[in-house]
Formats: sequence, C-alpha cells, structure tokens
Amino acid sequence: MKVLRILVLFLLTFTAGKLSAETVDYKNGSLILGKYLEIYEDTAGTLSLHEVRNSNGFVKSKDEVPNIGLSKSSFWIRFSIRNTSARNMLYLELAHPGIHSCEMYEIIGDKIRTEIYNDADHFNKRRVKHQNLVFDLALGPNQEHSYYLKVKGSNQVILPLILRDQGNFFETAQLGETINGIFCGIIVVMVLYNIFIYFSTRDRSYLFYVLYVLSIGLAQTSLSGYAFKYLWPNAPVFNSVATIYFSGIAGISAIFFVKNFLQLKEKWPRAIFIVYIIVALYSSSILLNVAGFELLSFRLVDISGAVGTLSCLVIGIKLSRENYRPAKLFLIGWSIFLLGLFLLILRNLNILPYNIFTTYTMQFGSIAEVVLLSIALADKINIFKREREESQAEALRVSLENEKIITEQNALLERSVDERTAELQTANQELNLALTRLKDAQTQLIDAEKMASLGQLTAGIAHEINNPINFVSSNIKPLRRDIDDVLEILDSYKNIQNIDSIEHLHTKINEIEELKAELDLDYIKTELDTLLKGMEDGAHRTVEIVKGLKIFSRVDELDLNLVNVNEGIESTLIILNYQMGNAIKLVKELGNIPSIECYAGKLNQVFMNILTNSIYALLKDKQEGKVPTIWVKTWLSDPDHISISMRDNGPGMPPEVRAKIFEPFFTTKQVGDGTGLGLSIVFKIIEVHSGTIHVNTEVGEGTEFLITLPVKRKIRPIPDFQ
Repeated sequence: MKVLRILVLFLLTFTAGKLSAETVDYKNGSLILGKYLEIYEDTAGTLSLHEVRNSNGFVKSKDEVPNIGLSKSSFWIRFSIRNTSARNMLYLELAHPGIHSCEMYEIIGDKIRTEIYNDADHFNKRRVKHQNLVFDLALGPNQEHSYYLKVKGSNQVILPLILRDQGNFFETAQLGETINGIFCGIIVVMVLYNIFIYFSTRDRSYLFYVLYVLSIGLAQTSLSGYAFKYLWPNAPVFNSVATIYFSGIAGISAIFFVKNFLQLKEKWPRAIFIVYIIVALYSSSILLNVAGFELLSFRLVDISGAVGTLSCLVIGIKLSRENYRPAKLFLIGWSIFLLGLFLLILRNLNILPYNIFTTYTMQFGSIAEVVLLSIALADKINIFKREREESQAEALRVSLENEKIITEQNALLERSVDERTAELQTANQELNLALTRLKDAQTQLIDAEKMASLGQLTAGIAHEINNPINFVSSNIKPLRRDIDDVLEILDSYKNIQNIDSIEHLHTKINEIEELKAELDLDYIKTELDTLLKGMEDGAHRTVEIVKGLKIFSRVDELDLNLVNVNEGIESTLIILNYQMGNAIKLVKELGNIPSIECYAGKLNQVFMNILTNSIYALLKDKQEGKVPTIWVKTWLSDPDHISISMRDNGPGMPPEVRAKIFEPFFTTKQVGDGTGLGLSIVFKIIEVHSGTIHVNTEVGEGTEFLITLPVKRKIRPIPDFQ
C-alpha cells in the first residue's frame, strides 16, 4: 500500500507542471472539493507555511475524496474558494473523524487567519462542536480567498473536504446525529436484551455475543467520532487508539461467539485451530499499539479483520451446507455485515461516490448483523426447546407403556393416590382462598398507607404555598394604589412642553411639586420597593416549595440515577415543614457528600417515613423542660459509602419494640393513625440499595436511625413496593 501511494505521488508530481488547481465556485448546498485540491507531502513534517507556499511540489488531486493511506507524513493541501452565493456563513468540514490534527491558513489579502486543531486537544476546545474537524470560513458573498491545510493523521489519511453553507451544514449534522443515535440505541437494546437472556439461560454464546455487540458498537462510534464527542471528550490520547482496542476486543469476542454458537468442537473440530490464530492476531495488534508501533498495529488490525471475516464466512458456508440451521442464520447476518464493510471500502477507494448512504453502510450492516445474530440465538433456544419437548414426549411414551404393564398390579395404589389427591386439592383450594383474602387485606392496608402519605403531602404543600401566595396577593392592592399615584404625577408633566412663557412654566412646576409633596413621592418609592421585595420573597418561597416537591416526587423513581441525597432530604423537610412548624426545632448538618447511584423516589420515601414517625413521637409525648428537636446529618463515612443520621429526643423505644419495628403490620400508633408498613418498606428499600440501617434508641433519650449507603451499588432489579 505504501509503495503504491509513493508511486501515485511520483506520477502526479511528474505531471504537476501540466496541472493547476482550479478556483472553487461555491453556489449553494454541499460541495466536495477533492478534484480542486493540490496536495504536497511533507515527509519530515517540519516545513513552514512560507516554505510550502514557495514550493513547486504540489500535485493536483483527481479524486473527489483523496485516499493517501497509512502514513506518518504531514500533508499540505491548497485550494481557492470564490463565494458566488449570498451566504455569509460557510463551513469547511474535514469529514474523516480519524484525523485529529489539522492547521488551516486562510489568506485574506496580505493577512493570514489561522485555525489549529491538535491531536492532544480535548473535544471542548473545538470551535465547532462536531465529530469531524470543521472550520468557520471568513468568506463573504463575492469574495475569493486562498487556503492551506496541514493535515497529519494517526492512521489512514483520507481527505473528504466538504464545503457547506450554514443551513446545509446543520441539516447534515442533524441527519448524522439521528442515524448514529438509532445505531447506538439498537446496540444498547441488543446488549441489554441479550444480557437478560444470558442470565436466564447461562448460555456462554450470549455472553460472547453481548461482548461482541458492545465492542463493535464502541468501535463504530469511535470510527464515526461520536465516541470522542459524547463518551470520552477529555481523553484525546485514548480516543486515538480506541478503534484499535475495541476492534481487537470485537474480533476476539466474535470468534469465540462463533466457536460456542456454532458448536465447532462437535461440528468441525479442525476449525478450533483457526480460532486461536485469529485470537493471536488481534491480541498482537493491541500489544503492538501499546508498545508504540501504531502504523504496524493498524495494519495488523486490517489483516486480522480480513482473516477473521473470511474464516467466519468459510465456517458459516461449510456448516450451512451440512444443513445446520443456526449456521444458515449466522451466514445471512455475517454476509450483510461484510456487504456493508465492502461498500465502505469501495467508497474509500473512490469507486463508489461519497454520500450519506455510503458513509453509513457500516452502521447499517452492523445493525442488520446484530439483529439477525440475536434472532439466530433465539432460534437456537427454540431448537433446544423442541429437542427437549421431543425427548419429553419419548419419555412420556415409555412411561405410558410401563404404566400399562403395571396397571393391574397398582390398581389399589391408584385409588389411594386419587383419594389423597382429592384431599390435597381441597386443602389447596382452602389455602388459595386464605391467600387471596390475605392479599386483599394487604392491598387495602397498603392503599391506606398510600392515601395517608398522599394526604400528608397534599396538606403540607397546600399549607406551605398558601402563606407566600397570601403575602403576594395582599401586596397587590397597595402596589396598585402607589402605581396610580406615580401615574398621576407623570400625567401632570403632559402639557409642560406646550407652555410658552417662563412664568407659566414656573407655575406648572410649582403645581407638580405641590402634587409630589401631597402624594409624598419619597414614601411611595420606599413603599414600592418594600412591596416588590415582599412579592419577590413570596414568589421565591413558592418556587422553593415547588422545587422541593419536584425533587421529592421524582418521575424517574424507578430508574437508577446519580442523585444528591442532600437535595432529597431538603425536599422532604419542605414537605413536612407544616407538621413541625414552630413546635419542633430542626438542626441540619448536611455535609459535602458525592452523588450516589440510587432510586431517588424510593429514598425520599425512606426519609418521609422516618421523619414522620419522629414528628409523631415528639408531638404525642411532649416532655417538660425539653425542646422537641430533630437532628438530620449526612457525611462521607469512607470513600465508598455515605452515612445519614436522623435523630430525635423523643420518648425512645424499649428493647421489645425495637426488635419488631421492621416487621410488617407492627405499629405502636393508635388505631387509625398507621398501618405498620412504613418502616417495613424502609427496610426493603435500604436492602435493595445494598445499604444498612441501624436503630439506636433508649427510653426517655430519643431514637436515632443511622443509614449507610454505597456511592456505587450493584445493579439489582427494584422490587415492587406496591
């Protein structure tokens, strides 16, 4: 490949004297500049712009998208653009995400405007936040500028330079975002779906398939530039090698998937040797990249991919000819993937045009492949199920034959079994009836608990919002009165410009001053400021209450998210403020803790249930000489856990009560005040979050609930708390 590239450049250099770059006349839409470019290879990468401008070694490109191949050289590209459109905003896009280093020099008369992208820059340093390198041209209507680009690629150097106006640029960017969003969505769905199937079946084929789909998805998003844009924008060094790593992992997991899915040990034992060769090739490409041999690593990845894809194709064809059904579905999916890859290669070789279809053939092929492979896995399960059913049917047939032989000998035993079965059925019906009644009773109690919580929430919000709303509404009338007085003073100035004598003017001014004194303008200004500040405070308080309600009643309570626990505690305290009022003193020590992975709505329910019990105990059993107080404290107990303490100085609990508080339906409240489910639900929620809850209590001294939660928890399905 390198020899061919050098030969092409030599031939182009030989004919350079006959070729010259044409000026690009931009009218509208998108324009690919490939055939208007002149290219110069700087093998040392040390030439300056001045030296390059004086060089005669530029070679005119004959391709719409020049493909130079793997190279460590720097390449200078020059061209001129004449803007014959009415557009002020033109963008030059280097639509190859594999190029991270580029310098643009725009020649504007005697001035040179420079814009530089370095391969060590974070994504946020890009002026235009796009997965490709994009330059904003200072080229107005009917203007002509010359341009020089210095490009250095980390792998294959392809130069799809596209000139667009602002509208076309944003339409193309939106289309790319949509297509890649669909691609990533399908990849995520396939990964999650097949992970679930793996845990259900424990079939290793699903594990390798999930690893393959995940790594091929990351490799594709790395190739398209979206991974650098969204996943690791602050890791440019990793981004430059991510394609190698993920492609290697994808190749290794794909070949192991083929080995397990197609059962090569049983169907074609000789192919196992090919599997280990492909694994060795991909592993070597990753190790070479780690050792610093980047170009060799990229080349070995290409070789490994060619060997791997052809090997999988041969394996699929051989086993399909043996009428092995999983191999047929695998062959279809793999062939579609290879077709997408082949079309992309043809586009890079300028055999196919550079357009939206050829740009995303790899993604379309990958989507079709992963969907078909998933269908093939599901079909394999159906095959196993059918074989198992046939085996069971055979076993049933044998069993019936045996039963027929011993029917006469076991007649008495069968009658006994029938009688016992009837008794068991009767007992089972009675148990089912009792269970149904128990569930109905439990449902009624849980509904009562929910209605009680909803009543508390509604009453609290109504009480809290009523005060600031009343404060705002009470200020409206005096505010309107003061505004009318100010308007009256302003109206007195209306005819002052029609006064034709100094005497009349002085008279009019005196009248205005008397009116100001009569209405006391200074007092009006002071009162206006006071009224507006009061209304602002009331509105701010209302916003805070609504914000607290929003945080407390999270709509995503069934999703595992990073959540600030302090915000949840604050929102819960806002909801419960009407119950505490001035009767209970609140002491908050909310420390500087990190956000944790949790179900936010469920944790808010924990805080609500514990604090409601504390408020109930403090208001019910008031002790003379002691101010009812609740202490709420959070802190980082260690790098991996946070702690939450909710303590009161209420009556406390005896040991026998302390031992039962987390049992369902146990309560010390009066009949009608509680269902006994609150702390039981609290315990289940903390258990689901892989946390712990301890109760420290002493009669007459108060009670403390100490909760410890991990910052990052193992993902488990959230149970139904009703």
